[in-house]
Amino acid sequence: MSEKKPVNWTNARTLIALAILVGTELVGASWAAGWALGGLFQLGPGYARAFELIFIVIGFVGLYFFMRTAVAHEPIRG
Repeated sequence: MSEKKPVNWTNARTLIALAILVGTELVGASWAAGWALGGLFQLGPGYARAFELIFIVIGFVGLYFFMRTAVAHEPIRG
């Protein structure tokens, strides 16, 4: 078995901060977009919440792919 490389804490802290910052912005903007479109189309409360939920999920999926790319460029180990 090959030995694991030590954790590069500088990169790990950078990625944690990046996840918090970008995650807050991306998920918050997605949620706000769902809320705004629900209000724009004058949907009922249940449909508006469903719209918000769909957009929140899209925001989390975007965050997942963003972080996957960020970890590929700033590896935690190595």
